[in-house]
Amino acid sequence: MSSQIHSVDEMLPAPRLLALGLQHVLVMYAGAVAVPLIIGRALKLPPEDVAFLISADLFACGMATLVQCIGFPGVGIRLPVMMGVTFASVSPMLAMAAAPDIGLLGIYGSVIAAGLFAVLVAPFVSRLLPLFPPVVTGTIILVIGISLMRVGINWAGGGLPTLTKVVDGVPGAFPNPAYGQLQGLGIALFVLLVILGLIKWGSGFIANVAVLLGIVAGAILATVLGVMHFEKVAAAPWGAIVLPLHFGAPKFQLVPIITMCIVMIVVMIESLGMFLALGEITGKAVDRDALTRGLRADGVGTFLGGLFNTFPYTSFSQNVGLVGVTGVRSRWVTVAGGGILLLLGLVPKMAALVEAVPIVVLGGAGLVMFGMVAATGARILTAVDFRNNRYNLFVVAISVGFGMIPLVSPNFFKNLPHDLHPLLESGILLSALVAVTLNAFFNGVGGKAAAEADAAAAAATATH
Repeated sequence: MSSQIHSVDEMLPAPRLLALGLQHVLVMYAGAVAVPLIIGRALKLPPEDVAFLISADLFACGMATLVQCIGFPGVGIRLPVMMGVTFASVSPMLAMAAAPDIGLLGIYGSVIAAGLFAVLVAPFVSRLLPLFPPVVTGTIILVIGISLMRVGINWAGGGLPTLTKVVDGVPGAFPNPAYGQLQGLGIALFVLLVILGLIKWGSGFIANVAVLLGIVAGAILATVLGVMHFEKVAAAPWGAIVLPLHFGAPKFQLVPIITMCIVMIVVMIESLGMFLALGEITGKAVDRDALTRGLRADGVGTFLGGLFNTFPYTSFSQNVGLVGVTGVRSRWVTVAGGGILLLLGLVPKMAALVEAVPIVVLGGAGLVMFGMVAATGARILTAVDFRNNRYNLFVVAISVGFGMIPLVSPNFFKNLPHDLHPLLESGILLSALVAVTLNAFFNGVGGKAAAEADAAAAAATATH
């Protein structure tokens, strides 16, 4: 009877299950906690609220992973997938955070609505796959990485280069004296060198968690130098329940909702590629029904994320890669990983410890994490035919140009309607819309089979 059980459904012994599940958690941990740190600090939330965002994120990561891997009627692809907050949502959420009339509650409203939207459109998204060949997905991921590099660079510098102060009743921008301090730059450089050394001379699991180990090494150095403090860690409780709507009732506003729904379409297209690649790795057929269940689980996870005070979810590709590296195909390993994430979310002291890590430590790691996102986009573009199809050059060039507008000139769209700013201030969404439109104009829309093959190939090289 056991020979009839597919390796994806194989139940491993408990000790091995927990060890392999912990390995999946460690591989994704640094990426998982990055987004709540970025958004929490952009909103200038108190440290205890940022720590709560981290706990909520880990808790929701666990829930979304369990939904995807265990599966319920019509929901969940039942493959070894770890779910985490997608970096594709960061730039739009930063734009929303900067708008006083949207803020955190407006972000949660858009996330909840986008989750419901994803559940409804999941059966139709696979039909959109031909609109997203490698020239489009590679460009979008490249712009995501470039957009996020600004965050990593400012982290390494110690915050934001300017501070807003009110002088004689008039707000103005003034240089931040703490920005670019030599000690902070040295710590960020130390973290970067540790990560590079582990990647170069480490192997297997050590190389896979190089970013996490680099952050730990940087935190130790910061502690020795007296930069990292533990008072709030000591004061944080060992256990607490993550309650939904902790910050209040979400606000539902049309433009933020539309913006986040567009993000979800991009995320779901990327997820399609991940699922197809994972099907190849595990040797389990992934048909259209399975794809629909997986995409619906993305929507359910995102809905739960907004409800439990966090952000949009997708499958983490570094964990897909780990399945290929280890050869362990059982989805119960990632179920164990999801359970570990749930438990970590119920330990506020762990979240407080992450929040206490100085921003310059995260800067050294951010340069690697976000730079790898951009490099992944460039790697996907290497599969694009630029020599025989000169139109592809224009698709990439113009799309990247539009994606750079919010970074290079934040006031470029200041005279357009205010309600459109969350959309126009996201380079990722601008580049996505332009890339899809230009590709359809120049190259037309390809067939479904070719699109699935391209998506699976691109997913095999992707990262978050």
